[in-house]
Amino acid sequence: MKKKVVFFSFLISYSTFSTAQTGYPITPVPFTAVKVTPGTFWGQRLEASRNVTVPLAFSKCESEGRYKNFENATAHMADPSKVFKVNGVGYSFDDTDPYKTLEGAAYILQTYPDKKLEAYCDSVIDIIGKAQEPDGYLYTARTQNPADPHHWAGDRRWVKEEDLSHELYNLGHMVEGAVAYWQATGKRKFFDIACRYADVACKEVGPNAGQMCVVPGHQIAEMAMARLYLATGEKRYLNFAKFLLDYRGKTEIKNGYSQSHQPVVDQNEAVGHAVRAAYMYAGMADVAALTGDQSYIDAIDRIWDNIVSKKLYITGGIGATASGEAFGKNYELPNMSAYCETCAAIGNVYVNYRLFLLHGESKYYDVLERTLYNGLISGVSLQGDGFFYPNPLESMGQHQRQAWFGCACCPSNICRFIPSLPGYVYAVKGHALYVNLFLSNKATLNVGGKKVTLSQKTNYPWDGDIEISIDKTALKEEMTLQIRIPGWVRGKVVPSDLYTYSDNKRLGYTVSVNGNRVRAIDLERGYFSITRKWKKGDKVEVHFDMEPRTVRANNKVEADRGMVAIERGPLVYCAEHPDNSFDIMGALLNQAPAFNIGRGEVSGTQIVTLTTDAQTLSFDKQGKLQTSDQKLTLIPYYAWCHRGSGKMRVWLPQDLNATTPSQPATLASESKITSSSNVPALSSVNDRLIPRDENDRSIPYTHWWPKKGVTEWICYELPQESSVQSCTVYWFDDGPWGGCRVPKSWRILYQDAQGQWQPVEGTDRYPTDKGAPCIVNFAPVTTKALRLEVTLPDDNAAGLFEWIVR
Repeated sequence: MKKKVVFFSFLISYSTFSTAQTGYPITPVPFTAVKVTPGTFWGQRLEASRNVTVPLAFSKCESEGRYKNFENATAHMADPSKVFKVNGVGYSFDDTDPYKTLEGAAYILQTYPDKKLEAYCDSVIDIIGKAQEPDGYLYTARTQNPADPHHWAGDRRWVKEEDLSHELYNLGHMVEGAVAYWQATGKRKFFDIACRYADVACKEVGPNAGQMCVVPGHQIAEMAMARLYLATGEKRYLNFAKFLLDYRGKTEIKNGYSQSHQPVVDQNEAVGHAVRAAYMYAGMADVAALTGDQSYIDAIDRIWDNIVSKKLYITGGIGATASGEAFGKNYELPNMSAYCETCAAIGNVYVNYRLFLLHGESKYYDVLERTLYNGLISGVSLQGDGFFYPNPLESMGQHQRQAWFGCACCPSNICRFIPSLPGYVYAVKGHALYVNLFLSNKATLNVGGKKVTLSQKTNYPWDGDIEISIDKTALKEEMTLQIRIPGWVRGKVVPSDLYTYSDNKRLGYTVSVNGNRVRAIDLERGYFSITRKWKKGDKVEVHFDMEPRTVRANNKVEADRGMVAIERGPLVYCAEHPDNSFDIMGALLNQAPAFNIGRGEVSGTQIVTLTTDAQTLSFDKQGKLQTSDQKLTLIPYYAWCHRGSGKMRVWLPQDLNATTPSQPATLASESKITSSSNVPALSSVNDRLIPRDENDRSIPYTHWWPKKGVTEWICYELPQESSVQSCTVYWFDDGPWGGCRVPKSWRILYQDAQGQWQPVEGTDRYPTDKGAPCIVNFAPVTTKALRLEVTLPDDNAAGLFEWIVR
């Protein structure tokens, strides 16, 4: 069969092939057709990605051994006597970090040609290609040491694919990166490497005799195979994508974690690992668009409705719990323990974009925009060099941006997403041009088979004024400009009753063409339509009222009862410690708050701030409740944690029963904390927050995972020499699925006058009860320091919420 090769943009420009006669009803716009204006909100983000994030990711691939894995695999194939240790030195999906970074670099190269960057990418591809086995298989977690591969890999190909081997996941990211690089440079080497690996998968995995009938443990291959089909016209890749979806829920492993608990067309609820789920839903949309399978579309529509009505954070984040990095139950949306992985936010954008291409309704872009401006870009610092893995909505200071992670999926995913952003601004259907996002740019698009050049000028998201100019058009017929009117303008926080505005405001909007007001009787699926014969110089002026709004969650969301979130335009705001000299956790908003709009700067970037009157509630040393008036300052959520770790809160109490008055200082809270090893959120042990029960994940905790069977300690250096006779510990135990259990044993030691550590005497007991205060009383000691010594279980780690001293 003669191949027809068509170059296309990220998220697939569904051009018509002789072998593929169906596709999305709405055509994506290649991101290379849209040039974002430098120095603007998104222009700065793109510059940071190009100049900082992608180079940083490449440097981490060097320093963290990602390239070394490929070199080791090459060395073993050349000399089988050379074997390399793969267990305990990384993950089975580490190969994807170079693939994703190459993809991001490819998008940059299309917009900013750079011979030096291209030469570096070529050198990386050379390293990757040499590690490919003769038949095309490429998986360094096995090839480095086939006799003793990574313990997630299994003893032969694909045998643990449904568990943790990630062979097809690696393939998926390889294909995405390879197609992007081919498009950017015209060079086929990486593309051919990916095709050879894909051919091995198609040959060895499937429902037929002699094949391994498995589906991905971590989805993305479904999207990638659809993309590879469009690039090559080879139907076997589309058939393989459909197999991977059709057989989910029908193979050996069936569990909600990987969405294999039932066939995909029977699923109604978003469950399990949020990134896996989002990638699967996006793959279902791709395959449905190419095959016309309505049952896939019906299933995605049901699941989308479940997400936006019961499982979506106000920031657009998804994934409520760290246990399994997963969706929680319906309406389970905790704030401090919210997982909201950056990769899941990216996946949420993928899904909503595809659903827009299928259905043409603005509600999908309303969710996409909310995610984009809040829960997604919060995952990377303004300078492009610091990252969040989870994106919580509340913090006691236990969260901080990291330069990289051992499991580096989020930074490398940001590398490939941000440069692709221009492709989300517009879309086309026949003679209709959709304007979906508002950012300053210049674009040349194909509308009705003719080129149309237009530009946007706007300061969005800081104000709601947008100017769209027709700079050039070869289209002689009428064109319909479809301008999205955001849900936040029309009084809809999200396309459900999960969140509602609580301030009784009604915002408006106006649209003018060449200075003349245009009115629409009704919006078409959320779009303001203007149909006319456009000419060079025509200008459309759009104005959206943009005011601070208060939002309430559905009362079924227990974590947000009695609280409000603050929004302005597409941005969610938060209160953070550097802007407020009082304890923001004790703040209470007025019943009818008024907001002042100001200007500020975070990490050298200008932002719009909001201030409002509030009160703080606190207990004095005698336990008497006190109130004081305060000015509360809010910043955009995406900008938090650029000025050091500290307290942050999105949902703020407005009802008295939702407040948490600040507690008086205690001996423990005023102590300096040290520990035997580097542990996360060490400050949580003396923050005076007590868990409600053993399952409470709404407050911070520390832990020693993944250590097992060793003895560790935490030390309090007391503010002054004190007499102590009792300690209370609240243990963290996330069994049966997590890695922490109550300790095997523990004891309290004190520092004597000679500086030596001595065990306290006269103890009654050292309890290890789960979900209860574990109190030990002992003979009084006078000391300047105490040590909590913990012996971990033989097979698990241990952790604690709080250590109280009396």
